[in-house]
Amino acid sequence: MTCLSLRVARVLIPALFLAMSSCPARGEDPARVAVTPRDDGRALVNPDMGWTLHFYSNIIANYGSQLEASDTLDDFPGLSTVYLRVPWSFLEPEEGRFNWSLFDTPARRFGATGLKVGIRVTSTESWMRDATPRWVQAAGAKGVTFEFGKGPSKDGPLWEPDYLDPVFLGKLDAFLAAMAARYDGNPDVAFIDVGSFGMWGEGHTGFGAQLNDAQTLAAVKAHVDLYRKHFARTLLAISDDVAGPGRPGSHFEATDYALSRGVTLRDDSILVQPPPHSWYHAEMAGAFWPRFPVVLEHEHYGASKERKAWSGTLLEKSVEDYHASYMSIHWWPRIELAENRETIDRINRRLGYRVQLRRASWPREAPLGEPFILETSWANAGVAPCYPGGFPCLTLKDAKGGIVSVNADESFDVRSLDPGRPGSAPSRDLRSRIVVAMAHRDPLGIFAPPTPPGDYEVYVSVGRRDGTPVLSLPLPNGDGARRYKLGTITLTARR
Repeated sequence: MTCLSLRVARVLIPALFLAMSSCPARGEDPARVAVTPRDDGRALVNPDMGWTLHFYSNIIANYGSQLEASDTLDDFPGLSTVYLRVPWSFLEPEEGRFNWSLFDTPARRFGATGLKVGIRVTSTESWMRDATPRWVQAAGAKGVTFEFGKGPSKDGPLWEPDYLDPVFLGKLDAFLAAMAARYDGNPDVAFIDVGSFGMWGEGHTGFGAQLNDAQTLAAVKAHVDLYRKHFARTLLAISDDVAGPGRPGSHFEATDYALSRGVTLRDDSILVQPPPHSWYHAEMAGAFWPRFPVVLEHEHYGASKERKAWSGTLLEKSVEDYHASYMSIHWWPRIELAENRETIDRINRRLGYRVQLRRASWPREAPLGEPFILETSWANAGVAPCYPGGFPCLTLKDAKGGIVSVNADESFDVRSLDPGRPGSAPSRDLRSRIVVAMAHRDPLGIFAPPTPPGDYEVYVSVGRRDGTPVLSLPLPNGDGARRYKLGTITLTARR
């Protein structure tokens, strides 16, 4: 097919063409291949971002219980994390005897398909008395009985600990040490919440303990410090509501302290109330998202609809306003997907980071053993920085798919790409110097695998400094290992 007919085909079938033509545009160097890949629009599963399935939402039956053991929700686009939120008493029913299978079973089930887990362990619940194990109370930990929605009551059916009580903190310290031995630095754990303070682990104490601001701040500091003591290698998150659930503003002592200890923010209250109170703390998130992934949790989908609080448009807006990297699936997952597919697809094109290759150019022919220049242009079309970072890499493959040459450019980290508003992410240009070693006669063959002359396939990837691909990119023609074919190059014998 001629370049003219290719251009005609591009007009007729733009969705299939994907702007991968190697014909030179007017004014371009005919000696170079130039491609302008288009974002293929698909959901990406990458580190530090994605949808989180509430496999346990405090109550064990919600919302993974209806999934068969073999069902890992492969059809939910952008699902990256399985969220496990349970009371402490379920994990340590007797002092020193642990029920880690509660976590490990879904972790291994979903981990087999590459998903990670998020964890929260709570000490106060609205539906059961002993979220904190009864043996902690029997050991002398102080607390208050209360009725949900009414307040402290001598004969109340619920119990909330004194969050600064030394017995309670001592037992919690030991539990966290045991949990950290299994999960701190575990590559299969995405994040762990500081969940031991307040109702549902969200910092609410107005139901029972009724702490004032000074007491709340002291408790937040104590619990953050305990978690940081044990989880030095894991991303920690804390609820925005420790600052007060309905207080708008950018800075509060409790959340500022958490940030100072390297703890990120999560907001569990998206779309709990109808507009204009769909959320309160997007401004607060402004201190967190430039450094850490922000986690959002929408209200139980069914309950939000009943309150007339649900809106797909507002859910998308919350991702934009918070620069969120994670969003929850807080309902029976396939019901939520079926009723919100278009919203979910749009969120997936913005949630977290989305590293795009906007343009690439390289010589049609290059002599072996002599440097040539790969020109690329990159952008981040998501709402958040690419927290794990990564380095662009050019890989050449032979006709059988064998890797011939790997060339990572350590001079540019995609972490430095600034996110932008929809459709207006700024791009960064990069010039990478590439040298492919000649066959055995070339002195460079001593230092790199020698390559015979011939035609080779050009692939791009982003990942570790050693060229290991890590990030999924929104590009077609992937090789199944996060490398994406851009075209071909002819390597000639050096004259």
